[in-house]
Amino acid sequence: MNGCIHCGISFDFYEEGFLFIESNQVQEQSTDEYQIINDHLAYMAYSSLEKVAVELTRLRHISDMKMGLSRTNRAERLIELETFKLRFEEKETVNFIQHGRLVSHLQPIISLNSKEVYAYESLLRAKDPAKSISPGKLFEVATKTGLHSLLDQRAREEAIKAREGKIPNGTKSFINFLPSTIYNPDFCLQHTFKIVEKNNVNPEDLVFEVVETEKVTDVQHLKSVLDRYKKEGMKVALDDVGSGFSTLDMFELLRPDYLKIDRTYITNCDQDQTKQDFLKEANDRAHALGIITLAEGIERIEEAQVCESLGYDLGQGYLFGKPSEIPLRG
Repeated sequence: MNGCIHCGISFDFYEEGFLFIESNQVQEQSTDEYQIINDHLAYMAYSSLEKVAVELTRLRHISDMKMGLSRTNRAERLIELETFKLRFEEKETVNFIQHGRLVSHLQPIISLNSKEVYAYESLLRAKDPAKSISPGKLFEVATKTGLHSLLDQRAREEAIKAREGKIPNGTKSFINFLPSTIYNPDFCLQHTFKIVEKNNVNPEDLVFEVVETEKVTDVQHLKSVLDRYKKEGMKVALDDVGSGFSTLDMFELLRPDYLKIDRTYITNCDQDQTKQDFLKEANDRAHALGIITLAEGIERIEEAQVCESLGYDLGQGYLFGKPSEIPLRG
């Protein structure tokens, strides 16, 4: 799953084993505890991760070094020293990103006209409630340690698998993804497409939703990602429209199937004419392009009534249901 370097080279922090160092200065930097393999590579046995921590402190100023751990005295995977240090500092979370049990909690998306469940958004959670690692923390550490593509890929997989026995055919799943994790759409999305096929999911029931759109700088690359999803028969959505990158002009360029309006425009919109003006303009322009509109973050009946009166197709928020492993039925 993570053979591509862009998905992040993963390895485990064994409690005991062998520590490898690779550097042009290996002869100068290794101590008597190390076995020299060649001019660039050496290893030492360690019996606790405290010893690894000592070596990290001792070698922290070396700029060209790579490090890795192995259960045997044969090198497995080596990564840059700085990345190794970051992962070591967050080793519990890093281990969970790589091997922890994940699950998708499902939040209903409602048709504002019929009040029936139209779809569910899949939101990443730890399977074990005792694991108090938030999705925000997971993605923060994953980004810092070069594992964000791996985590994003795992999240997409869990969201697809979550449909089985919970979401009927014909009801859509909104699945978040980070565009920055997809370097080559033709290659990077193959794993996702195989999971869809393996789980016998109708591609038309899947809506892949761009998150953190305000951080997107390469719009043409994003368009190529969205087009690749569409080529497989899947739908795409833009999130947080109205904030940052996601201007109204931009969605006209990208032509998503769904438009999700940033919740800041929904909160107390019944009391704010400026918000209502924006909501109307966004809805009118989207509908002119055949785009389905979704108002998210609805928590009060008055907000839902405003969005419905302005012609919004779908609504999402605590008013209709919170995310849960067992989804709310329509």
